[in-house]
Amino acid sequence: MDESRRIAGVEEVPEESTLLATLRPVDSEAVDEGEGDLGEGEDGAPEVEAVLTRAAGEVRAFRNYCQHWTDVRLDKDDGAFVRNGEVFCQKHGATFEADGGYCNFGPCEGAVLESVGVAVADDAVYLDDDAYEFVRLGPSAGKGDGSGSRIDFTGN
Repeated sequence: MDESRRIAGVEEVPEESTLLATLRPVDSEAVDEGEGDLGEGEDGAPEVEAVLTRAAGEVRAFRNYCQHWTDVRLDKDDGAFVRNGEVFCQKHGATFEADGGYCNFGPCEGAVLESVGVAVADDAVYLDDDAYEFVRLGPSAGKGDGSGSRIDFTGN
């Protein structure tokens, strides 16, 4: 596998949280400005975030925004809450299956998180999606927490 597309070791992807990675879209025209994971790199190029999950040994990656309010990030750089193989949106309590991104509870029930292709080889996770380039682990440059002024599910 191409080392420039290596995101992390498999063991670095937690099972009870998420790992956040910043990606650069190959076609910046394909990015919706209303999505909560959209940021801008130091060179002004658009960046997006992906959350990596590990459920039942399988690693998956999804764009870091909720399907209910696309300006809300699931992982605010401290890991999204994951329990029993479900990723929670802390804004309104929606739950998404970590192995496929399907929303099985909440206001966006039936929606599916936008997936990002990853592959596992030699105990490492690699970006396997030609629509993106890997930039770094962690949030996109210049990001707030994406929370706005709405009250979240946790009461904050």
